[in-house]
Amino acid sequence: MFVYIMTNRPNGTLYTGVTNDLIRRAHEHRTHLNKGFSDRYNLEKLVWFEQHVAPAEAIRREKAIKKWNRAWKIELIENQNPDWHDLWPEIVGSSPTMTSKADQ
Repeated sequence: MFVYIMTNRPNGTLYTGVTNDLIRRAHEHRTHLNKGFSDRYNLEKLVWFEQHVAPAEAIRREKAIKKWNRAWKIELIENQNPDWHDLWPEIVGSSPTMTSKADQ
């Protein structure tokens, strides 16, 4: 399971989510497959993620981060990704645990 943050630009609108397939879910955000918050704000850049073994742990972490103030979320992103690079190119095909089921 993955907890992740998407954005539209550095220090822009932030979306925190949880998924069992990071590549598939990030692709859905990037292609606006699901209409809603991330589509409305054009949240196409994956700027932070972490992997969890237990689904319950990932869900707890997502809920906790969603309650954080904006400054804490920015600090979390900048600790791993100080330049707010889109991590999508780095994760696509980089690990069997992150390969989309649709790609298999």
